[in-house]
Amino acid sequence: MPDTPSSPLLSPDADSCGIGVLVVDDHDLIRLGLRALLGQRTDVRLHEARTLQEALVLYRRGDIDLVLLDLHLPDAHGLTGLTTWLQQHPHARVVVLSGDSDPQMAQRALAQGAVAYLPKSGDLRCVVDHLAPGGSRGLPRDVADTLPPRADDPRSQLSPRQTQVLDWLLAGQANRDIAARLQISEGTVKNHVSALLLIFGVRSRAELISTQR
Repeated sequence: MPDTPSSPLLSPDADSCGIGVLVVDDHDLIRLGLRALLGQRTDVRLHEARTLQEALVLYRRGDIDLVLLDLHLPDAHGLTGLTTWLQQHPHARVVVLSGDSDPQMAQRALAQGAVAYLPKSGDLRCVVDHLAPGGSRGLPRDVADTLPPRADDPRSQLSPRQTQVLDWLLAGQANRDIAARLQISEGTVKNHVSALLLIFGVRSRAELISTQR
């Protein structure tokens, strides 16, 4: 089949048995690199497409287990491609490939339902970790480490002073010692501790310490 923009790019082994993987990227070098990487696996059936619409046509054939989806395609930009894909196929396993290593974008992709977010600047051998149905999920460590606290993490609600009090409290310091270290009154420390108990939903100082260790 000729390689034209309107024709999906099928690998020679597309009809053989194995794990069906669809690479959706309009950059020849990325597809070539993934083809070389995944071609080492005898249990992989590799499909390729340059556009979102080409990829959706291939996916509807029903023999694809994992989609490697670029975020910037000729007919989809940013998370619109992922949104469209999961609206049409909500149970699809989609790994996002992106030239953008922005942690916020990664977090949004995972929130929308991507099983993983892999920056193209990273080691694409991580793709292999996602081939099995129960494979790895989420972000590479270098991206995950840059994410802000989750919105449901109580620590994200703390003021800088409350964070300081919590750190000293978890270090085993008494209120008087915390007050001296932070140069505030002992009464102010008690007020901060009371606020921390409410924020973390615990009844006592001991319970707070035990839940945060």
